[in-house]
Amino acid sequence: MQNQKGFGSPAIVVLLAVLLLASLGFGFWAFSGRQDYKNNSDKKAAAEATVAKAQQSAADKASYDALIKQPYKAFTGSATYGTISFNYPKTWSAYVDQTDSNEPINAYFYPGEVPGVQSATAYPLRVELLSTDYAQVVEQYTSLVTQGEAKSAAYIPPKMAGVKNVQPGVRLDGSLWQDNNVKQQGTMIIIKVRDKTLEVYSQSPDFASDFSGIILPSLTFVP
Repeated sequence: MQNQKGFGSPAIVVLLAVLLLASLGFGFWAFSGRQDYKNNSDKKAAAEATVAKAQQSAADKASYDALIKQPYKAFTGSATYGTISFNYPKTWSAYVDQTDSNEPINAYFYPGEVPGVQSATAYPLRVELLSTDYAQVVEQYTSLVTQGEAKSAAYIPPKMAGVKNVQPGVRLDGSLWQDNNVKQQGTMIIIKVRDKTLEVYSQSPDFASDFSGIILPSLTFVP
């Protein structure tokens, strides 16, 4: 005898079965989606942790590298030629030739030992005090600026700003040198010191932070 409420009807049974299967399917879909989200979240979290660890490691190395360069060494030239002075990292060595009256300062600076001056090394710091006229020295780089190989801007060392008789020099950034047909990127400061011309430059962008953050901010001379 058929149930009065119709629960025995084949159509109702099929409907209930369909609803049950749909419910199970939805449950499986929801569970799979949650597992997929969890797995992706775990992967994302792991990737973010790896990036954060690498960033922290880089920051720690940068802090260590900066720390071991202190306290800075100081270079001070002869009072006869304007007492040129600046700081440089204590991890660097210097080779300074002051025997040529036409070039009272010819200095090479490099981490550890200074490579031979004929080695075609890109030095992080070179300092030259020349007897050549300032305008003539600047003229040597005019074509590079015109061709777009380098950029130029007026420059006065920070510690010399406002000092009487200090004339603005020039800062050059770009491809300033060439060795074996390979262009070297760097930065050079050219400034008049009394009757001489001072060149302070870095031949390698790898030391740009030292050049702009240590050497130039400490550069002084007596006009």
